[in-house]
Amino acid sequence: MRHARSILSAAALAAILAAPALADESRLVTVVTSEHPQTQLAAMVLSTQAVGQGASLHMLLCGPAGDIALRDAPESVTAPQPPLDMSPQGMLAGLIEQGATVEVCAIYLPGRGADASVLIEGVSVAEPPAMAGAMLAQDARVWSF
Repeated sequence: MRHARSILSAAALAAILAAPALADESRLVTVVTSEHPQTQLAAMVLSTQAVGQGASLHMLLCGPAGDIALRDAPESVTAPQPPLDMSPQGMLAGLIEQGATVEVCAIYLPGRGADASVLIEGVSVAEPPAMAGAMLAQDARVWSF
């Protein structure tokens, strides 16, 4: 009986120690479509937390959320919000600095009659086949806001 407990204790310890290693290998795809600044900010906060826990991040901004990536962005995505006094665009810039891949949907800019020159540095236009592949990857988790 004591031997079984030792094996279980060793297995539990191994699982606890392995958890950070598993997080280091996880890939997160965050899709943000919401027009609501609080939802956009929540997406940025949670994605930032995931990156801090070792996940690699690929973010797709579609529809109204694409505005977060604009150089001349509306105040709704640049205004600081409580309790962190951060904006969706400010947090997005932090994610880009941490190495996140950030793209707008392929139809976002044509729908605005614009090209990639209107996007902030570090944001590009998604290629649908590559984005679908990222979302379908066996080790990917997809979050949608």
